Amino acid sequence: MGWTKQELDTIEDADDFRIAPLREDGVTTGTPTFIWSVVAEGALYVRAYSGTESSWYRAALRERAGRISVAGMTREVTFSPAEPELNDRIDAAYRAKYVSSRYLAPMVSDRARAATVRVDADDND
Repeated sequence: MGWTKQELDTIEDADDFRIAPLREDGVTTGTPTFIWSVVAEGALYVRAYSGTESSWYRAALRERAGRISVAGMTREVTFSPAEPELNDRIDAAYRAKYVSSRYLAPMVSDRARAATVRVDADDND
């Protein structure tokens, strides 16, 4: 089923996104981490502010699954590396959503771009 348009619209407008990739046991989730999220090209993306060394980023790519909480909903999700050719469009989504934030520049930097993850709703949820 994936995300509905209504869910993506709700997530796009929210600023309380928390991500919790699975731990190495493949069953329990890690501590939820507050991060920024954007919708670009009809898909949900997140980036690690600290780049590829971020613990949640490494766990997300290693385990490929976890949970997110945003706008009053909690969903089981899957993670995959974002396609690099989408980075400019994802940057544009970050610029539009977080235009007034002093943290915007680091989130569209090469360091953060290298740690961009696509988040898909788990069809088994």
